[in-house]
Parts: sequence; structure tokens; C-alpha cells
Amino acid sequence: MVGQGVLRECLLDSDVQLVQIVGRSPSGVQHPKLREIVHADLFDYAPIEPSLMGFDACFFCLGISSFRMKEDAYERVTYALTLAAATNLSRLNPQMTFIYVSGAGTDSSEHGKIMWARVKGKTENALLRLPFKATYMFRPGAIQPTHGTHSKQPHTDCFTASPNR
Repeated sequence: MVGQGVLRECLLDSDVQLVQIVGRSPSGVQHPKLREIVHADLFDYAPIEPSLMGFDACFFCLGISSFRMKEDAYERVTYALTLAAATNLSRLNPQMTFIYVSGAGTDSSEHGKIMWARVKGKTENALLRLPFKATYMFRPGAIQPTHGTHSKQPHTDCFTASPNR
């Protein structure tokens, strides 16, 4: 849902010249400013690296519920997948601003009792250590779908970026 909302707002914003999304499946969205890359392995960006250069912002909106998940499986999606993308993007676009959609209650100490909060905190901390121009964490407490957006549970994967203006 978050990725759909970010995509919508970026496409409507006259200051955004181009929006590129990367996901495992087609979004179904058509727009003159939209470039879409369907890429099955979100842990390996080498095959699409040239397409990831020249951007000044990334909204990383991938997310999954931790409900009934073991910590290692949740960490693979929440931490490892996020860092795979962010590490490549920071190397290719050092002047990029990286925006990560996290969650209210995230535990930046990484030592709390709540598994998902620890993993989100670990992810945020790792992102803050990458050499981006700026890194922001959004921690929504609840998300209200609007404009026909809907959840793709159990996974939602999308990140959008706008090129240098």
C-alpha cells in the first residue's frame, strides 16, 4: 500500500521528472513518467545496475508482516533485502537521499523483546551507516489506504526514485 501511494504522489508531482520502480512483478501502472523494471532477484542488482544510476532519491517501501514468521525469515526480507538494495544504490548514487518506510515502535537499540522491532531497528541503523547524502526513516503507526490502493500481502515490494532535477 505504501509503495502504491508513493508511486501515485511521485507521478502527480510536477517536480518529479521520472519515476522508476523495481519489483518482482509488473505494477500494472502506465504513465509517461514511469519506467518499470521487473527483476526477480531483489538480492542481486548486478544485472540491472546501469538502470539504477543517476537518481537522487529512493523511497524504499518493501514490507512484510512478521505475523507467524521466524526471526531469520523476517530478517532476510526486512534487513537483508533492504540492505542489498541500499548498498548498491549508495555506491551507484552517493548523492542520493534514501527514505525507508519502517514502523512505529521500531527498536533502535536492537535489544528489545519484540522481534520485528529489533529487526527494523537493525535495518534502520545499518541504513544510517551507508554513505547516502541523507537517510530518513518513516515510522507509520497505521496506514489508511486511499485512492484505491490495497495491500499485496504477504509481500509488498516497490521502490521508486526520482532522477536528478
